[in-house]
Amino acid sequence: MNYPNGLKKSTQKGHSQKKFSNRGMTLEEDINLANKYYLAINKAVIHKKPTPVQVVRVHYPKRSAAVVTEGYFKQASTTDYNGIYRGKYIDFEAKETKNKTAFPLANIHAHQIEHIRSVAKHGGISFVIVRFTTFHETYLLKAEHLLYYWDRQQKGGRKSIPYKAFKSHASLIPIKFQPRIAYLDLVDELYF
Repeated sequence: MNYPNGLKKSTQKGHSQKKFSNRGMTLEEDINLANKYYLAINKAVIHKKPTPVQVVRVHYPKRSAAVVTEGYFKQASTTDYNGIYRGKYIDFEAKETKNKTAFPLANIHAHQIEHIRSVAKHGGISFVIVRFTTFHETYLLKAEHLLYYWDRQQKGGRKSIPYKAFKSHASLIPIKFQPRIAYLDLVDELYF
């Protein structure tokens, strides 16, 4: 018998073992669940953008199964999520890092930065959500702060955003019951 908390009942009396060891929720899973919740309660319509892929080769090991063996990205994707919230366009990127001292800007691509810059310039809500997995902390960093560090890097400055900068310039997203990461609470605070 399997239990919802990931434990599997052992055949020996009184013993339980982990079914999935060290399997925590990823940031993307948390955001997808939050977005599903926001949609269900009619609070927002925000979805993960699909990455456009050109399938080149498919292998059919069985008649009923197909395995893609070769494919290419059709184009560079922009950000991870977009939608509408309180009548405003919302668009953001989500990243995780194991780094304890900084968020490496190499984790974000130039075309994503330009997209974030455009969305902000045209009055949309744009930001990045960064999870420091070692500390179990997730932050919402507004586009203006992200762009400051990106532009500084382009002029020869450091190639990362210090963890301390997240503590002072970003907003910590609290862990809640429903949804687990209620990032729209911070969007309300910061943008409305």
